[in-house]
Amino acid sequence: MDCSACQFPVHTQFASFELVGPIVEEGLDPASDPAWADSGASSPAEYARWAGHLCGMTCLRMALGAGAPSLFALRDGALGYGAYTEDGDGAIRGLVYAPFASYVREKHGLDAAVHRRLAPEEILDLLDEGRSVMASVHYAIRHPQRPAPGRGGHLVLLTSRTSDGTGVHFHNPSGTSAATRAAELPLTEFERFFAGRGVSLRAAV
Repeated sequence: MDCSACQFPVHTQFASFELVGPIVEEGLDPASDPAWADSGASSPAEYARWAGHLCGMTCLRMALGAGAPSLFALRDGALGYGAYTEDGDGAIRGLVYAPFASYVREKHGLDAAVHRRLAPEEILDLLDEGRSVMASVHYAIRHPQRPAPGRGGHLVLLTSRTSDGTGVHFHNPSGTSAATRAAELPLTEFERFFAGRGVSLRAAV
């Protein structure tokens, strides 16, 4: 579905919206998600192994808009560029920004820029330029009323300023409710979870 505030689609990295909370907060096995095949995964086991790592691909899928490839089709493309790697013990590493940006530019026609140091105020400038921003935050951003336990490790897609111009509107691939899947925070609150890095995207002219 599209967001009424910014018109970007709302997607989650798990196929069933109503199961995101049980999976990420209660330990439900993702393989039990009855909609797993909608992700493009080849099996429930592949879906369960990878979906928790695909916040970046979910952000990309939202940035691409209507007609975007499936989540795992995007994963396959990113793997081909080295944006994800797998260790010998099977551990999944990524998202690696530079090869991801190359993938996005070459295969999806988006202007992608890596921001290794990004001040919160600079995010507003990027949004004003018509860019969306994949920002590295702590996954606990879905509970902004609690103290931030850290910064980084999860990606959300910032799509616009808030209506008053001072905060950010963003879509969270691991949002557990409608209000956290398409959320708004004052910039100072967002900063508590923000790691100061990300990737900005814009449709190529």
